[in-house]
Amino acid sequence: MASEEELFASVDALLEEEPQLPPPAERARLREAAGITQARLAVALKTSTQTVKNYENGRSEPKSPRLEAYQRLLKGWAAKYPAHTSSAAPAPVVAPQPEVPGTFTGSAAPEQAEVAPPVQAPAALAASERPARSATSRRPAAKKAAAPAVDPRFPHGPLAVLDGDGSAYGAGGIVLDCPATTIPELVEWTLRESGLGAPKLHRYGKDSDPLIVLTAAAAVKLGLPERLEGHEQRHSLRLPENHPVVKQVTKAKWQLTQRGFGPWARIYRKAQGRDRQCVQLAVLSWDALDERSWPGVSEMEPADIARVLGVYAMRVITPRGSTAVSGLELMTALRPPTKAVRDEETGNWVSGYNAGSLGVEPMHPAPPEATPEHPVVVNSGWKGGFLNEEAYQWVRSMDTLSDEECTLPFAVGLDLNTAFLAAAARLAVGLSAPDHFHTPKFNPKIPGSWLADLSHIELDPRLPSPFTPDGTRPTGPAWYQTHTLAYAQELGHDVHPIEAYLRRETGAYLDPWHDRLKTAYVDTLADLGVTKDLDDRAFLAAMEQHKQNDPALAAVLAAIKATVKGSVGKLRERPQGKHYKEGETWPALSRPTWRPDIRAAVISKARVNMHRKLNNMAKMTGLFPLAVLSDCVVYPSLSESPLDFLPYAASGKPQPGGFRLGPTPGLAKVEGVQSMLWAVDLMEKGLNPARHIKGGDAVLDEGE
Repeated sequence: MASEEELFASVDALLEEEPQLPPPAERARLREAAGITQARLAVALKTSTQTVKNYENGRSEPKSPRLEAYQRLLKGWAAKYPAHTSSAAPAPVVAPQPEVPGTFTGSAAPEQAEVAPPVQAPAALAASERPARSATSRRPAAKKAAAPAVDPRFPHGPLAVLDGDGSAYGAGGIVLDCPATTIPELVEWTLRESGLGAPKLHRYGKDSDPLIVLTAAAAVKLGLPERLEGHEQRHSLRLPENHPVVKQVTKAKWQLTQRGFGPWARIYRKAQGRDRQCVQLAVLSWDALDERSWPGVSEMEPADIARVLGVYAMRVITPRGSTAVSGLELMTALRPPTKAVRDEETGNWVSGYNAGSLGVEPMHPAPPEATPEHPVVVNSGWKGGFLNEEAYQWVRSMDTLSDEECTLPFAVGLDLNTAFLAAAARLAVGLSAPDHFHTPKFNPKIPGSWLADLSHIELDPRLPSPFTPDGTRPTGPAWYQTHTLAYAQELGHDVHPIEAYLRRETGAYLDPWHDRLKTAYVDTLADLGVTKDLDDRAFLAAMEQHKQNDPALAAVLAAIKATVKGSVGKLRERPQGKHYKEGETWPALSRPTWRPDIRAAVISKARVNMHRKLNNMAKMTGLFPLAVLSDCVVYPSLSESPLDFLPYAASGKPQPGGFRLGPTPGLAKVEGVQSMLWAVDLMEKGLNPARHIKGGDAVLDEGE
């Protein structure tokens, strides 16, 4: 039997342990019984309201001295407001396993599966529905059981947002403990202990490297400056090579990419066998999340940032930089350049070309597809002109406006949902190098660049020309992408190319990219209350308030749209920096995805699609647009609603061929409504109403 001394020693040991708090649900009950709000409690504890919320849902725990103060308060409340029934036993710690339906792992993937379908991210759940904390966390988990992960290698999702107190907030509401105090320690923890990462999107691809997003407090704790200054251009922001953190990374035998340690830093070692050793870092206070692509995200709480980025990562891809960079990475991830093939002579497995991809090596463009400063152009002395396949920037001539149009009270702007994405569907592009042909016979099924004269084609002056970005009639021979010439044929005109640069090997390279982004866009809109089953009136009402329904998911939607536009633009990334000289190469040219011909194909098809709708609208309704800017068109209207001028059949269904309302790519939504007087005033000043109709601000420079 134990002696009194032994019993007292055991009790004293318990008293010296860290103070224990009641379960999270009991904390909330006690506060509510005392009639105290979370905001008032936050003031008393000298912390934020969000932190108090975290205490009460089990996502975080206080540390000394706040821990003792909080415990004292809860004990006092417990004496005043005892529970009617005995408290439930603390819930067992359960490691949350974010469910990612539809994905697959390397060896477990079925051979017939080519591309993993987009997933429904658990991070899209409301805060009250988020799963419990990880077993590696110091904080107790909530009672809600979590679904098992598809890939056990990455139980905690694709990324985490690290705060200054060592809490790493992941997708699905989990919070991990990160003990790292230096960048090398953070990299080691991420790769060895965090359980972060994402499975490959294609059986021949690679797993996504884990992403750690650093708040300003976390950056400072790890030895980084809170702000990164000293460079004129954002793309050149980086730490100097003699910075202590860069030295720490090098000393620990880690490497940085050629871009150095900037807002998006990649830290890696050479892969050991199949295991990649690479971590992506994003520093919030260095503007890693551009406000234009991620509106409001950098100002959110860490848990909400993790939710936004987690939904994007699971529906699109783990961010690797800007949304434009991530969009290009998605193309490659869904169409890997290589696959394992057996060498017939040796019998060994070697790396071989994956059919349908762009391959490993960059491809030189044809001279008319390049930019004026490109080495192909400068070194050859090319003077033959260039493709000018750009989006519309057109304003109708004032002398074509009728009195009836001018007396209509409103101007209504319609915007096509992700028009470039819609154009990418089933788009055949070249996969091989271009070959040069003289006086070829036009074939609308062959992607390439054609020199032809379309200046003889006369069209209605109340519509933009489909052949030029500014909508004016061509003045002579010019280079066109296949879709532009095919549309001239569709309109009934003969096409006789003078010469052409064509590609013999073709394929729908962008199809999986289109499919994944389309599903991500439609699913995110549906989460915001804009679903496919809504009629047009209900759709318009849902679109008016969808951003207010959930600002976090609205930010995801904005990022998806920015991914589409940005990655198409990056297919022809121009040189940056004031020291660049014409004829020199620039970093983007080393990418297989530097493909200006693919960019031209997407934009040409999008512009043709827009003109086809404009033309059909004129035939069906007699209405002509006031202006077009890329995917936005402005029409004069009798009311503020497009329902009064869009074409509908007697059955009430939308007429095919014109503009139709809806949430899928290529369908339209309202961009903005202004008075007709406002629109005419802009047109008289030479400004484009489509640029400003969303906010009615006519002061902006047209060159923006």
